[in-house]
Amino acid sequence: MVAFKKMHGLGNDFVVLDARAEPIDLPESRIRLIGDRHFGIGFDQLMVIHPPQSQDADIFLRIYNPDGSEAEACGNGTRCVANQVMTELGKATCTIDTIRGRLLGRRQDDMVTIDMGAALLDWQDVPLASAMDTLHLNISQGPLSDPVAVGMGNPHCVFFVEDAEAIDLPTLGPILEHHRLFPRRTNVEIASLSPDGQLRLRVWERGAGITLACGSGTCATAVAAHRRGLVDAASAPVKIRVDGGEMSIQWRQEDGHVLMTGPTALSFIGEMAL
Repeated sequence: MVAFKKMHGLGNDFVVLDARAEPIDLPESRIRLIGDRHFGIGFDQLMVIHPPQSQDADIFLRIYNPDGSEAEACGNGTRCVANQVMTELGKATCTIDTIRGRLLGRRQDDMVTIDMGAALLDWQDVPLASAMDTLHLNISQGPLSDPVAVGMGNPHCVFFVEDAEAIDLPTLGPILEHHRLFPRRTNVEIASLSPDGQLRLRVWERGAGITLACGSGTCATAVAAHRRGLVDAASAPVKIRVDGGEMSIQWRQEDGHVLMTGPTALSFIGEMAL
């Protein structure tokens, strides 16, 4: 039997496994079964904690999608794991290494912030299939057109529309995820600007589908909104409302890093037979 935790950040839910004491065998077929909401546990992403690979890190974290593919980044899942690690260590900060690079976490009261690193704005870093301006992509699908591409370790395609609620995301999301311009597929964000200056965001996650929240997606959307001039003062936090609640995103101008802040929650703990 293998112990697990079920956690979520604004409804973006995760199964967290701890492989520090003993390795856990996770072929794609097993990941897909654990992620099945009828025959397994169900998750938007599977977070697997490994021993640190360097002396100055607390853990090494690997991330998987429900289809069994490995994800380069998952902001809300990383916040959940960071909260667990900080509680274990009795600290208000932690250092997490991932295949994307090093991420820094901190906790203040009931909010957890992750420094997601610098946003990637060059076409080859997103990555895109060919050279082009990432601020205006030549993509059109139904009522959607002229998106912004942003890399957060994983690729994002952000569309700005008048009303995010009016878009048929279940239909358009999977088509755009597999658009030929994205060699590693893409996350799809549909955002609209509210009168109060907040952004309303709906997300189709690569390998997962529609999720109640998406940490890296909110980061990419905030950066895209700044680049399009839709929000003021790039260093000030942007409030983004997703299906599961509200997140605060700050794009720090001195180094280009994106800081994501929001709540985390432990849903339940359990054991499963692999």
